[in-house]
Parts: sequence; structure tokens; C-alpha cells
Amino acid sequence: MRLLVINPGSTSTKFGVFEQAQEIFSQTIRHGSEFDSCPDLTSQSPLREQLVCQALETRGIDPAGFDAIVGRGGLLHPLEGGVYLVNQAMIEDLASCRYGTHASNLGGLIAAEIASRYGLKAYVADPVIVDEMDSLARISGWPGMERRSVFHALNQKAVARRYATEQGRAYEQLNLIIAHLGGGISVGAHKNGRVVDVNNALGGDGPYSPERSGGLPLFSVMDLCFSGQYQLDQLKKMFVGQGGLAAYLGTTDAVSIDQRIAKGDKDARLILEGMAYQVAKEIGSAATVLEGAVDAIILTGGLAYDRYVVDWVTRRVRFIAPVIVYPGEDELPALAQTVGKALAGHMAIKTYKKENPDDPTA
Repeated sequence: MRLLVINPGSTSTKFGVFEQAQEIFSQTIRHGSEFDSCPDLTSQSPLREQLVCQALETRGIDPAGFDAIVGRGGLLHPLEGGVYLVNQAMIEDLASCRYGTHASNLGGLIAAEIASRYGLKAYVADPVIVDEMDSLARISGWPGMERRSVFHALNQKAVARRYATEQGRAYEQLNLIIAHLGGGISVGAHKNGRVVDVNNALGGDGPYSPERSGGLPLFSVMDLCFSGQYQLDQLKKMFVGQGGLAAYLGTTDAVSIDQRIAKGDKDARLILEGMAYQVAKEIGSAATVLEGAVDAIILTGGLAYDRYVVDWVTRRVRFIAPVIVYPGEDELPALAQTVGKALAGHMAIKTYKKENPDDPTA
């Protein structure tokens, strides 16, 4: 099983070649001003695709030799987790940014174009909009304003399956709480293979993170919105991109914050521990969703490398269940492993349909 896996980001395109789910090599293409002439996100797709193909050619790799092309799943309508074939309906929704603009939308588009050229199939797995939430979890407190499932589905599902394999059990047999600790933070309650509740890591819900404010006092936000000092776009950038550690400490770099703590910086310690405190509270909340029947708590993401954060969270939640740490967020291997399982027949390959059932392309 030989796969080309592509993961576009806002300022880079990561890709890798995998055989039997083992990485042969990976590369990150950094982007600068080459997109300045692109009028929108979708128009970046041909250039990114060209750069990936050129990099493969430099290494003497013929894309025709792949079994499939895999892209990072983007913003689509709410879906259950799993592997999806990239079809025309998905391409249209990704290209139009119908459900939002995010660099991950380009994953399926680039994969589909390369696959089409060489007579292959393209797939995405566990996109960020995976939605398996229970009806109770959707209620927000105001009619018509439902809680939404937007989280680190790819990494959370990947580490859940990894833990299940290591325990010799099926993911569908386990109750897990998984905290993805990265630039954004999401804490999911996984019940028998479904994420039945999770905070919206992009939409101002849950713990603050290195660059996001998380949940804020509602009246204070209202006052800020009507202060006349800010436009809507400015507030969104403040809360998602410039919030959390960035707002308090002027940096999102946990290593430099750790160094400040080691030198006796009490403010740095307070703010970093405050983030861990909020993560622990969110894990405790997820434990009530699972009615206390928790097989394990898993900490993952880039901040799971940070000993302060891991120790502070573990100290507060270890009474609930054993705490397992899988640091990092290896999205390329996660995509390769998940799609590889599906192509080997161990997982179903699902069909994406338009949200509107009357749409003729559904």
C-alpha cells in the first residue's frame, strides 16, 4: 500500500510518501508571497499541486505508482468520523468554501486533481467538522444557536485507535477522554467509537490555548463588541489567533514560557498553569458525560511535550482514569494509517453527499 498524503496549512503544504503506513519521507513546502495574486483560497490549489508534483519529480517519484492520494479533510457539512472518497459533491463544497474558508479545504482538492490525472482515487479522513455529538450536547442555552462540533478530529481519532490497538481492544469498545493540546485545545468524550461531546476549539468554547481565548465572560464580550473600538474581523482575530497565551504573555511558544518559569517568572507560571487548570476542568466535564465510566484519559498535541502542562493536568484528573500521553500531532501518519486501514478492508469507505438531499449532485 503506497500512499501520497497531503496536508495544506495557511503558510505551508506538508506532504509525505507512505508504504504500509510507514513514512518513507515527508517534506514541508513553505509559502511566501506566491499567493499574493490569488483572489481566494481555492485559486491556490493549482500552484500548491504543482509544487508537490515538482518535489516528487525531483525525488524521481512517479505519482502513477501510488495506490491512492490522501488529503486533509476540510470544512464540510457535519459528518460522522471515518474515511471518505473525494467525489464531485465534496469537491464542489470544498472549492466554494460553502461551510467556511480554511487551508484544510485544499487537501481534498489537491488530492483529487492528482488522483484524476493518474487514474487513481482520492480520500480524506476524519475532517475537522466530524460531528457525532448527542442531541443533549447540542443545546446551548439559546434557541437556534446550537453548540457545534469543530475540533481536532483527525488526531483525536488516530490516538484513540492507537490506544485501542495497544490494549488489544476495539475503539468501539472503549470510553475515552482525549485532550488535544495545540495552538487550539479540544477535549472530546469518546463513547464506544463516537465523539458524543466536544468543545468547539475554533468558536470560542472550552479552555484558552496558546493562541485562542476559549470561553469568555459573555457580558464582557458584549461590552467589547459595542465599545466602538473594534470591527468584527478585528475581534475574531483577537479571540482566535491572538488570544490565550499570546494575549497574556506575548508569545505562543511554550518552550520560552517554560524558560521564563524556570527563571522565577510568577506571571508566566500563573498563566500557563491557568491553561492547564481549564483543560483539567474540561476533562472533568467530559467525565460526567461518560457518567464516570472512563477507560483512559489521553493527552496529545504539541503541548503534550510540555512537562509543566502535563504534570498540572495529570495531577487534577488522574483520580478519574489512567492518564496516557501521546505527544505531538502527526497528521500525515494519522491520515496514512486511517486511510490504509480502510483500503485494507478494516474500516468502511463512506460516500459524501450534499447536505440538501434534493441537490442533483448528492
